[in-house]
Amino acid sequence: MSDAHLLVLAVFTPLVGAILVALTGKWINLRESVSLAAGVTLLALVSSLIPAILAGKQPGILLALPVPDIPIALQAEPLGLLFALLASFLWIVTTVYSIGYMRAHGEAHQTRFYAFFAIAIGSAIGVAFAQNLFTLFLFYELLTVSTYPLVTHAGTPEARQGGRVYLGILMATSMGFLLLAVVWTWHLTGSVSFQDGGILAGKASPLVIGVLYALFAFGIGKAALLPFHRWLPAAMVAPTPVSALLHAVAVVKAGVFAILKVTVYIFGIDLLGQTHATGWLLWVAAGTIVGASLVAMHQDNLKRRLAYSTISQLSYVVLGALLANAAGIIGGAMHIAMHAFGKITLFFCAGAILVATHKTEISQMDGLGRRMPLTMGAFLIAAISIAGLPPLGGLWGKWYLALGALDAGYSVLVGVLMLSTLLNIAYLIPLPVRAFFRGEPNAPTGTITEAPTACLLAIGVTTVMCLVLFFYPEPVYRLALMLVD
Repeated sequence: MSDAHLLVLAVFTPLVGAILVALTGKWINLRESVSLAAGVTLLALVSSLIPAILAGKQPGILLALPVPDIPIALQAEPLGLLFALLASFLWIVTTVYSIGYMRAHGEAHQTRFYAFFAIAIGSAIGVAFAQNLFTLFLFYELLTVSTYPLVTHAGTPEARQGGRVYLGILMATSMGFLLLAVVWTWHLTGSVSFQDGGILAGKASPLVIGVLYALFAFGIGKAALLPFHRWLPAAMVAPTPVSALLHAVAVVKAGVFAILKVTVYIFGIDLLGQTHATGWLLWVAAGTIVGASLVAMHQDNLKRRLAYSTISQLSYVVLGALLANAAGIIGGAMHIAMHAFGKITLFFCAGAILVATHKTEISQMDGLGRRMPLTMGAFLIAAISIAGLPPLGGLWGKWYLALGALDAGYSVLVGVLMLSTLLNIAYLIPLPVRAFFRGEPNAPTGTITEAPTACLLAIGVTTVMCLVLFFYPEPVYRLALMLVD
């Protein structure tokens, strides 16, 4: 089978999985087995592309040509492969977690949940392997639409309101800014294809380049730059596996991935490095990093605190893209992977706490560590990784971002990264501290235990990966390095 055909199968495997999930919905074990099998198949297909990419190839295939010179096409390149590997692997882990969570929590409409989850993953793979801006835009919109039923899964007035905010902001930014940026790029260059070194050099003035980049940065609303960030905490009404999907697997990672891909393959880092018109966006990213962290410190609801943490962490990747140098791009790409494992672990732990105790507020979690030591221990490890401290994988993205800031002459941004680390510690570490060292859980002895085994298994895998990626970051680094070689 050719690499081009592997791309097609990778995009359509989750969609076929969604159909099979819907058809087997009456048989719970079979339905969940189908979901797991689709995830394993997808990971195998994506992994099969690794040798070609490492050999310097970029296999592609044309799917359709609805408009002359604007094809719907797929192509694999290092950054897309990294994102696809991340999404496919974490789909398997999240499905395992969902089996324990959805059953234990007695969630309704589980077949619909697994089906739309699969469609969302297929959309994310389409984003990863998009050969051009038009294809990226199509799959980006499909990702938004397919995750809306997941956000509103509970069907409550609060869930529907959260869904409206989610859909409204993401559709408004993509239609109002991103689509305009795509059309403007085509007008300037006659092309929408991703190319090594970019396609805009010599096509526009620095001012136009700055305005165009701003349209992309704010139009890709899934990156959650201020002030287009409210959709993310609003979406926390969704079940915890959906929150994990939003924050670690598909949605927000699709946002920052798209910004990084546009930076490398549409603008080109050489062009951005010579154009000072995008410098002000560096301070928007820096402000988002610090501002969202400060808001996170004042959230008592655990998922909302994690949501604002995600808003802050996403801007690390945007910052790396805007630095427009080798270390910044490498740091941004590595942070996509490192943050994914840390943040999904935190959300898995939040869901485990909810299933075991029905508690959602941090102020209610005193003493839980003595009843749920595995969950709270994993939360502590993931929190350290998110803060970017050794010996966890989260260190490496921040390390290269700091090097990129120094190379670009922005030493003050190193201070922003250091301040962010302190704020990460301030809003994440108190939870495991109070869970292990303060008070007793407000429940009779013996009534609180760990979450179901499936949940703990998924938590264990992602926690171990946080540690493994510190000692063995080479696979992620190698793909990131290929973006600037």
